Formats: sequence, structure tokens, C-alpha cells
Amino acid sequence: MAPRPSLAAQLTPATRMGLSIAVATGLYGISFGALAVAAGLSLAQAQALSLLMFTGGSQFAFIGVLASGGAGASALGAATLLGVRNAVYGMQMQRLLGLRGWRRWLGAHVTIDESAATAVSQADAAEQRRGFWVAGLGVFVLWNACTLLGAVLGDALGDPRRYGLDGAAVAAFLGLLWPRLHAREPVALACGLAATLAVPWVAPGLPIVLAAALGAAWGAWRGGHGGAP
Repeated sequence: MAPRPSLAAQLTPATRMGLSIAVATGLYGISFGALAVAAGLSLAQAQALSLLMFTGGSQFAFIGVLASGGAGASALGAATLLGVRNAVYGMQMQRLLGLRGWRRWLGAHVTIDESAATAVSQADAAEQRRGFWVAGLGVFVLWNACTLLGAVLGDALGDPRRYGLDGAAVAAFLGLLWPRLHAREPVALACGLAATLAVPWVAPGLPIVLAAALGAAWGAWRGGHGGAP
């Protein structure tokens, strides 16, 4: 009798990709939870950001502005500008998946870098849908669970300034640019340069808002001209 294939072997390529991306991305939520508390948010506020905003780049931008001394309006502006790219993804996912009814609303909430990338990397229509949902819902569940864990751990540390965590949120946001800078992508270079040059001249938090505005404008322009997300 032939041995039964392993569970991994029974999963489709899109499912395996979606699960691996969900685990890798979801675990990073621990960092967000800890840094959100270090930036001055309560555990409930950090959890609400992950549940309702649910876009890592915008969340890190939000707490990055707060941690650097920026006002709440500046933090919200930076998060909103970075979130523009998800609207571009949403238009592409709607054309690709054709979601209707309640699935359209749920799909909009879990349309992020990871779910969009998993979907567009598949050639078969069924695999595109499967990859989108596995990655999107998988990241949502793990990101929120890990945000809670990170916030609890961060809150237990006490005063973040004793460990230098009060500046870690800003460093985490800038760290998001590193893969793009390493690949010499023009938009990442422009955003990094603009934020660096603006530091001595504008109020705390605004350099990140400026970088977010440049990145969002580029993403919207590329999406409107048929570029890849």
C-alpha cells in the first residue's frame, strides 16, 4: 500500500504560498504591538489599529510619527497616505477576482501587499482566489494575535525609554524601506532622501508624512498607468 502524501503535499501551490506568507508576516505583528506600546498607545489602542486599519506600513507610519513627537493629525495623515496603495490593489483585485456581496467588503479589508501579491502570482483563476483568501485571512488572524502578544510583552517592560524603545518605532518604519533601497528602486530612494533632508527643517513626524506622500503618489500614478502594485 502506497504511503499517504503529507499534508503539505496535498495543499495547492497558492495555499502553501499563502500560508507561508501569513506566518512570516503575522509574526512581525509582535514587533508592532511592542513598538505601539512604546510609542505611548494602550494595549486596546494598539489592538484596534491592527483590527481596523490592518495595513502594516500605515500602522508603523502612525506609531512612528507619534514616537518621534508628531501630532495625532500628522500620524493619521502619514497612515492614510500610505494606505492609498491598498486602494490601487483593490481595483486590481476586483478586476481579477470579481468579488460580490459580503465577500467584496471582506475582501476589501484583507487587500494588502501580501494577499495581492499571492493572487497575481498565480496563473489559474481558482488558485488566484485561493491564494488571495489564504494569505489575506491568514495574515489578519496571525497579525492581530501577534499584535496582542507584542503589546502585552511591551507593556510588561515598563518605561520604554529605559531600553531605547521610544525611538524604535521610527527605526522600524525606516527599516521598511531597506529592501527597496537595497534594490535601488527610485521611489524608495526618493522617499528616504526626502525624509532625511526634511528632518532639520520641519516639525517632528512630518518627514515621515512627506515620505508617505511621495510613496502614495507614486503608487497611485503607477496604478493609474497600468503599472504593477
